[in-house]
Amino acid sequence: MTISFPITKRYLLLRRTLLGATVGAAIGQHNGAFAQTQTQLAFPRDAGAHPDYKTEWWYVTGCINGEGGTPRFGFQVTFFRSRVATTQGMQSRLAARQLIFAHAAVTDISGKKLWHDQRVARASGAEPGQNPLDTASASTRDTGITLKDWSMVRQKNGHLQALVQGADFSLALRLEESQPVLLQGVQGLSQKGPDPKQTSYYYSLPHLQVNGELTLQGKRNTVGAGSLAWLDHEWSQEIMPPQAVGWDWIGINLFDGGALTAFRLRDKTGNAVWDGGSFRSGGKLLTFTRGDVVFKPLRAWKSPLSQASYPAEWAVRTPTDLYTVRAVLDNQEMDSRMSTGAIYWEGLCEVLDSNQKLVGRGYLEMTGYAAPMRL
Repeated sequence: MTISFPITKRYLLLRRTLLGATVGAAIGQHNGAFAQTQTQLAFPRDAGAHPDYKTEWWYVTGCINGEGGTPRFGFQVTFFRSRVATTQGMQSRLAARQLIFAHAAVTDISGKKLWHDQRVARASGAEPGQNPLDTASASTRDTGITLKDWSMVRQKNGHLQALVQGADFSLALRLEESQPVLLQGVQGLSQKGPDPKQTSYYYSLPHLQVNGELTLQGKRNTVGAGSLAWLDHEWSQEIMPPQAVGWDWIGINLFDGGALTAFRLRDKTGNAVWDGGSFRSGGKLLTFTRGDVVFKPLRAWKSPLSQASYPAEWAVRTPTDLYTVRAVLDNQEMDSRMSTGAIYWEGLCEVLDSNQKLVGRGYLEMTGYAAPMRL
């Protein structure tokens, strides 16, 4: 099969110099409405919450391997923080100044089934433990999000711990950094539309080493032996242009130690409003800009729940290669109408290069297919 893409001048410059990236200067404004002026990301502070911004999420996805490195499960744990503008001036400790949502899912590859659960609770905006009325909180000092019996917290040894107790599954995972922080966009500021206001702070931690335990329907599974995860942390005031209905995104741990990110925001006709991403290999970072990334659907799957049709296989053109992105299980649709209100597709995928060689695994997220996405 021949795959045809429009060729841009920028795409022809495939040999441009890769730029090194370090955690340092980024563009943004912590206390204002939009990230537009130059500042500096500081860790661990910027691993914590940014309550002055409307929307924020901590998003961990991964692949759990069995013997011989064969993938057995995919998993995702996501915490969302949403600032409630109308309650910011209230003095009551009952005021819900922030809402905390959480989604978690396990893809059982051999069982061909997606298991998922969700939570939502109010937060006063105080630091964890300061308001006994809170059932959820997000620390501004470091990663430390709790929502009832779910949490993602950095331990004293520097590792992240994710704990989830769902109806049919539970996760108790330790996530250990093996690579430096990857600053997305222009040193941490990722533009998502033609208006500069449509930007987010965005960094990733690819190739997280995963250990711990996954329990599915009462059966315990030890996690380790080369299992890998990916963390995205993103916060913004306005992340989507008004004409966008959703996005397509991949975050891929490549087998050679590289990391691939690609995304596009999509209008109701299916055309890209904006696109971007990055490729890091050997400590060098190549940042994709508008026009560098093209998503072309190859095969569709129709959900029996929502009747939405999702591309379960993509050709994704980037300046580094033309990749095939293939879902390991077609039905990885998430119904989060009881928390964030959205139905979307998010699941484990495998990635092949232009020679059809398997080169990595990661997660594919597709939103706005069942209904327009609203943040």
